[in-house]
Amino acid sequence: MPLTINLNSFSYKKEGIPSDNSGNGGGFVFDCRFIYNPGREEEFKKLTGRDEKVIRFLNSQKEMKDFLINVFKITDPAIENYIERSFTDLMISFGCTGGQHRSVYAAEQTLKHINEKYPNVKVILNHAVIGKGFGFGK
Repeated sequence: MPLTINLNSFSYKKEGIPSDNSGNGGGFVFDCRFIYNPGREEEFKKLTGRDEKVIRFLNSQKEMKDFLINVFKITDPAIENYIERSFTDLMISFGCTGGQHRSVYAAEQTLKHINEKYPNVKVILNHAVIGKGFGFGK
C-alpha cells in the first residue's frame, strides 16, 4: 500500500489544527501567520491562495519562498523515510489566521512539490475553510 499524505490548510481562528484520522496522532503543522497576509489588501480579500493574483503576490514574498524551502527540507526526509519503512499515512498541515490565503497557497505549493518529487505517493488535499464554501475564489 503506498504512502498517503493528508495535506491540509486551515484557520487557527475558525477551526484550529486538523485532527489526524489515521490513528497516528498527528503530523507536521506549519504556521504561516508570520508571512504578510494578502487578506489585508482590499484587492485580495475575496480571493484565496488558489487565485492567480494571490499566487503572484505570495510568489513575490521572500519570506514565503524561504518558508517553503525550509518546509521541504523538513518534510522530504520524512516522506522518504516513510516510503522506505512502508508507512501508509503522513499528515502535513498549514495554518494561517483565516485559512484563505497563505495556508491555502502553502498547501497548494506543497502538493505540486510532492507530486513532482514523489509520483508514487497519494496526496489528499483538504482546504478546511475554502472547502466549506465560504464564497472565496475557486
